[in-house]
Amino acid sequence: MTIQSYINPEFDWTRKLIFFLLAFGGILLCDLLVIWRSASVANRQGGPDRKAFFFDRAENRVQCFYEMMISGTSVLFFSCAYVVCNHLYSLIEADPYSVSEGLSFFYKAWGDGKDFILLFLICLSCLLNTFLDRLIIPLKTITKEERASIRLLAMFYVILILVVLNIIGDESEYGPVMMYYLGLMIGRFVYFDASFTDFLAAMKNAIMNLPMLLMGLALVAALSCFGFHAEYLLERNYFIVGVFYTHLFILLAIFIIHLTRFWPLVLRKPRKQQSRRNEQDIQEEDG
Repeated sequence: MTIQSYINPEFDWTRKLIFFLLAFGGILLCDLLVIWRSASVANRQGGPDRKAFFFDRAENRVQCFYEMMISGTSVLFFSCAYVVCNHLYSLIEADPYSVSEGLSFFYKAWGDGKDFILLFLICLSCLLNTFLDRLIIPLKTITKEERASIRLLAMFYVILILVVLNIIGDESEYGPVMMYYLGLMIGRFVYFDASFTDFLAAMKNAIMNLPMLLMGLALVAALSCFGFHAEYLLERNYFIVGVFYTHLFILLAIFIIHLTRFWPLVLRKPRKQQSRRNEQDIQEEDG
């Protein structure tokens, strides 16, 4: 088993560009839905600060969506790594005498310390998440509470993807991965200083972000189905590898949109100084 088994040689740069443009368009469409929803909330609120409220809320909700996709990709990285490593281990186990020295070391390490390697991969996925949303795609409008609830939702997001992959007939064993993340989700609430109020607050935040979860799943499903149908992604290996590739293209699209400040430029976000002047004018009129 080699790395070529997980790479499609026919997925050339032209096809990669087409797939990227589809991912880019999908992210823009999702952003438009988030912005439209923010505009509806701002219109219901009314008041002189309605425009400033709209821009702040739209920027925050778009970044929350980006955070969910980044967290989902980080979690999926662990899941994909587990499936590939487990598959490689089973292949070596079937014919242990025809492998290289490096693969023999991997076989022994995975067989003796599989649980520790999985723990390391989980920690690595958390570090990857922090590296992406703090340095590569800095999301500055999200609060700590929002970030925590969205990362929790991202675990559920990946669990749903794994459930679907099991249903469509993928031969991979996703059960252990799902149990790991279900345990982490339960452990999020069942620690010694947790309260029922904290649990209700976290569940409320998760429910509020449920449309974002469904939107992300729909985007990934549409892109993945197209990728497999157009033979950009391989079906002969595990489907999770193709789904992970799809998330990488989505992250690239998010990176470009966020780096170029596309939406603040298109929506012509007002300057903070101008907003403060308006607030001072309103206070003087009230006075």
